[in-house]
Amino acid sequence: MTIYALSSGPGMAGVSVIRVSGPKTKNVIAGLTAKKLPKPRVATIRKFNKIDNNELIDEGILIWFPGPNSYTGEDMAEFHVHGSKAVVDTIQATISKIDGCRLAEPGEFTKMAFHNGKINLLKAESISDLISSETEIQRKQAIKIMSGKNSEKFNSLRTRLLKILSNVEAKIDFPEDDLPNDILDNIYLETNNIKNEIEKILNDQRVGERIREGFKIAILGPTNAGKSSLLNYLSRRDVAIVSEIAGTTRDVIEAHLNLDGFPVIVSDTAGIRVSKDEIEKKGIKLALEKAENADLNLIVVESKSVDFTAFLNEIAIKNAIVVVNKSDLGIIDVNEEIKKYKPIFISVKEEKNLDKLIDMIKENLKNKFISSEDIYITRERHRSNLQNCVEHLKNFHDKKSFQDFDKGAEDLRLATRYLGMIVGKVDVEEVLGSIFNDFCIGK
Repeated sequence: MTIYALSSGPGMAGVSVIRVSGPKTKNVIAGLTAKKLPKPRVATIRKFNKIDNNELIDEGILIWFPGPNSYTGEDMAEFHVHGSKAVVDTIQATISKIDGCRLAEPGEFTKMAFHNGKINLLKAESISDLISSETEIQRKQAIKIMSGKNSEKFNSLRTRLLKILSNVEAKIDFPEDDLPNDILDNIYLETNNIKNEIEKILNDQRVGERIREGFKIAILGPTNAGKSSLLNYLSRRDVAIVSEIAGTTRDVIEAHLNLDGFPVIVSDTAGIRVSKDEIEKKGIKLALEKAENADLNLIVVESKSVDFTAFLNEIAIKNAIVVVNKSDLGIIDVNEEIKKYKPIFISVKEEKNLDKLIDMIKENLKNKFISSEDIYITRERHRSNLQNCVEHLKNFHDKKSFQDFDKGAEDLRLATRYLGMIVGKVDVEEVLGSIFNDFCIGK
């Protein structure tokens, strides 16, 4: 089947790019241009016509990529046309009339490239991350993975495990032949070294996921403390409704920000208080869950927040900044429990000390991302596969008797399989859907 799709962004633009890939690509070029194929990988001016009545649709650039030297590994072409909806729709409607052509699904071009051995799963994911990157640190992380450093690391670990597995299976296949003691000792030593290397990779403070998904900041506090106003200030727009009525915010409201190149997700949450309202109680529960999962909590209180200290004891003991708002009203006697957290005094209304608060947030971000050069894990599936690999390596080491090599071999096979699943060295159909469905159509 030959697929086609708009690969550039939808909507009006100076230029739009329609991509075609598959065995009928030559037919598509012939149908639209009524001319012979242009030189490979050379931008060529062509007139594109309807195939039924030869009516001119547009004039633009055609680039022909014969397989296997193309992005997908198959015959592929790109039609660069004027970026109007009418032109794009008409060209795609014309292509659809050619037998064996259909509209591509999300990520199908990249999925085809994976199946044809042009890229591995890590590179496929990094392409998706690069497309969706919003900050410089996200772009750099995606580019680093595209360069192949992570693939080389996991392939190297897998190759070492395969070598160990071959020695173990040799012992199983030829039980009458004793392996030299130094080989047996090296098997346990090397598997232990690999386990330690993977555990070091896992002990990364989840920096890669933070960069890819965004640094999570939760704004918490009692009702009417100014949490929504602070969110609106940080976002530079009215994200949340601000009202003097207590309990206005009942759900979690999120804003995605770019803070000095760092991706940040700021969540405004329901005010914490004792409530009999079922909806508000659910909102408070969500707020506490956000506090548990946040990378940083901004606990916003007023200086008179006496009954909020129990909540402070539970949450502020974590990584948090305590913020005393409404200092424009005057700082009255601050609760001693609040003082011990060394709060910062601000006024969102008068924009007092907000720059200082933002600097404190930035410093916290820099500390979290300090080890970003050694990132090998950017998604939960990487972490899960590595954890499973370590678990089976531990199981292998628990089998101290050489007579248990047949059981130990299965642990090594599974450990090797989980490493292979990261880069796509084994049958990974079950994970392909979740990866490529995150792509836009046309990629």
